[in-house]
Amino acid sequence: MSKDPVNSDWWRQAVIYQVYPRSFADSDGDGIGDLPGVTSRLPHLARLGVDAVWLSPFYPSALADGGYDVADYRDVDPRLGTLDDFDRMVAEADRLGLKVMVDIVPNHTSNDHAWFREALRAGPGDAARERYVFREGRGPGGERPPTDWVSCFGGPAWTRLPDGQWYLHLFAPEQPDLNWDHPEVRADFLTTLRFWSDRGVAGFRVDVAHGLAKDLAEPLRDIGDVPGYEPEDLPEDGSHPLWDRDEVHGIFREWRRVFDEYDPPRIAVAEAWVRNSRRVSYARADELGQAFNFDFLDAPLTAPALHAVIDGALSAAREAGASATWVLSNHDVIRHRSRLALPDDLTGAGRDAWLLADGRDPEIDRALGLRRARAATLLMLALPGSSYLYQGEELGLPEVADLPVDALQDPTWERSGHRVKGRDGCRVPLPWTRTGPSYGFGAGGAWLPQPEWFGELSVEAQDGEPGSTLELYREALRLRRELRGDETVEWLGSVAELSAGLLHFRRSGGWHSVTNLSSAAVPLPAVGEVVLSSGPEAAAGAQLAPYATVWLREAGA
Repeated sequence: MSKDPVNSDWWRQAVIYQVYPRSFADSDGDGIGDLPGVTSRLPHLARLGVDAVWLSPFYPSALADGGYDVADYRDVDPRLGTLDDFDRMVAEADRLGLKVMVDIVPNHTSNDHAWFREALRAGPGDAARERYVFREGRGPGGERPPTDWVSCFGGPAWTRLPDGQWYLHLFAPEQPDLNWDHPEVRADFLTTLRFWSDRGVAGFRVDVAHGLAKDLAEPLRDIGDVPGYEPEDLPEDGSHPLWDRDEVHGIFREWRRVFDEYDPPRIAVAEAWVRNSRRVSYARADELGQAFNFDFLDAPLTAPALHAVIDGALSAAREAGASATWVLSNHDVIRHRSRLALPDDLTGAGRDAWLLADGRDPEIDRALGLRRARAATLLMLALPGSSYLYQGEELGLPEVADLPVDALQDPTWERSGHRVKGRDGCRVPLPWTRTGPSYGFGAGGAWLPQPEWFGELSVEAQDGEPGSTLELYREALRLRRELRGDETVEWLGSVAELSAGLLHFRRSGGWHSVTNLSSAAVPLPAVGEVVLSSGPEAAAGAQLAPYATVWLREAGA
């Protein structure tokens, strides 16, 4: 089958919008977002100007981890709709010129999955248990876990069954890890990839892509004090027993052969928390094709730091034959309007403590956070590659940091012994209207409480409002489509200007992006007319305001 190269490369500089279905739009008033709700709001995304919609898991799930505990990979959770609803959503997206991507969660299933239920019924030694990782315990009577491995959500990564065996779960106990050495596991996921591709899905976001291949040879190895959950903790040679092992790439080369059966080929992007030097392999053309670069999200908002991150990401993408990826927010991190209002040196445990204090220690300047967020967004959207947006960021939504603890759903809260509040604050259902029982999310309430101030950030409140964040996103995506050229970047400005906070680059065709990441105004380079700015105060005469980005177009371009 011949491939259309233009159609096949749509993803290289696409803008992809992440929908967390349970929090996007509720069609039946039960407080939970659903697929008909997504379908009803697709015109908003088409008007926004995105190229594709990526849906977080909508599969049958007990919601032990927000839908990432999947009971059936080839069906829809009845609370969210049916396969017919999914087909109608894809058809409506196609009518509006939008592509659809879905999440695939291959590291673990739900404990409600038919395979795991069969394994529990079968008992120790039965072949049904070989699809997962079951082991005998250590010590007298096997009373201690087989290894010292710890869960990403806190606590041991092993749970003991009444029959005495232990099973592995690198996340919640309700998420038993699959054994990817088992041929039936590999074959079943190929069937799943074809199932959704045949229904018109354009691509897949691969959850925990670096975790599938594990060293399960006996005796299992302890890890010690460095579990490898941070990329810099992982060895360069791929020898960690759980994460980023070289064998994982054989799995994804199998997947690529399935993707290439379609015209255009299906795409994929890896969520791989690995060293930069090893992320390249996931993004190669014979594997997934793209890998998330979270360095941009995690980098301090300074010109030298972002220059280094951007340059490194573009270089790595060229090496892989892929395009770079950029992201500022998603369903797992504090929304960037709030994150960028926090002190620059507050990371990790400090941010957890801020959430635990309901966002009051330290107090943050929301206006400054929005200003910095808008500047960072325009910088991101000017870069070559794929930009991934998270639902609600086009409204400038901050983190809902003061959710009451009795409303929290994230398993991290309980697994951490109430030391880490978790990710619910970025998953609060969206406000569509100024008023109503859930600000237009649905006819009833919402599964997570929405704050009173949500209405004034709603789509209704910002639609057509000059200077609103929603209108900034719409204009930025319109201009991005008009201005973008090839995937090269020409850095401009001196070392001294970079040190002073100025980040200036030129795209082919005469498009310039200039960002001031300092607290003082700096001279605006005289390279053309301003076509877009991150705020009304951004460009005043020949000066570029603090924490502001402008796009300029050369005369005649």
